[in-house]
Amino acid sequence: MKRRLVSLTLAALLVLGLTACGGKKQNATIKVGATPAPHAAILEVAKEILAEQGYTLDIVEYDDYITPNTSLEDGSLDANYFQHITYMNEFNAENGTHMVSAAGIHYEPFGLYAGKTAALADLQDGAQIAVPNDGTNEARALLLLEQEGLIKLKDGVGLSATKSDIAENPHNYEIMELEARLLPTTLQDVDMAVINGNYAIDAGLKVSDAVAVEAADGAAAEAYVNVLAVKEGSESSAGIQALVKALQSDTVKTFIEDTYDGAVVPLF
Repeated sequence: MKRRLVSLTLAALLVLGLTACGGKKQNATIKVGATPAPHAAILEVAKEILAEQGYTLDIVEYDDYITPNTSLEDGSLDANYFQHITYMNEFNAENGTHMVSAAGIHYEPFGLYAGKTAALADLQDGAQIAVPNDGTNEARALLLLEQEGLIKLKDGVGLSATKSDIAENPHNYEIMELEARLLPTTLQDVDMAVINGNYAIDAGLKVSDAVAVEAADGAAAEAYVNVLAVKEGSESSAGIQALVKALQSDTVKTFIEDTYDGAVVPLF
């Protein structure tokens, strides 16, 4: 009888092992940090896909760009989905974190939105133009202003541009540096503002209403691809790969295209 019980126990363990290594991953939770729109909304679509594979996707929402990275670094999160690759790389360099991209998912064109002034042609000398104050996004905003002929930057500054790199500002526009999440709420108080895609979406702003939009064929689409970020060493884990596959599915692509009207561009 004892030998039979041992055999049954071994058989049960073998079945459990095959289940864990095989198709479905039972009772596995993937905890991902995200800003509300579009990232958390996109993750909600991926959540349904993952549920069919036995994964539970736990989505934690943040309203800033720092906490989801520190939480990923300290192990509170398995991944985050809110930032572009340039921001991630600079955050690593400045903070000693160890994030890598598991996959590029989408691109959010920056838009220049009208505040007190409705059109570029109506901007007066000394007009106030607000831009994000964090390094990579400020450079991106200044490049958009240069694209539209409002300022000229020093040669070669590219993605490292700051206000001090403005070589020509013939109309003496006041470039106001503000925290990215505050730009939509400040729009009514300035002439125009360059606003990050996710915060524009949160505020109900449509990229089709922007007075100017980042060129999709420029360096921005590559430099500012939004990535699924993970801590180095976990990018090949089964759970993360399942999440990547879900995020790059036709279901998610259709959701993005139908929901965001060009404000979010899938890169798969």
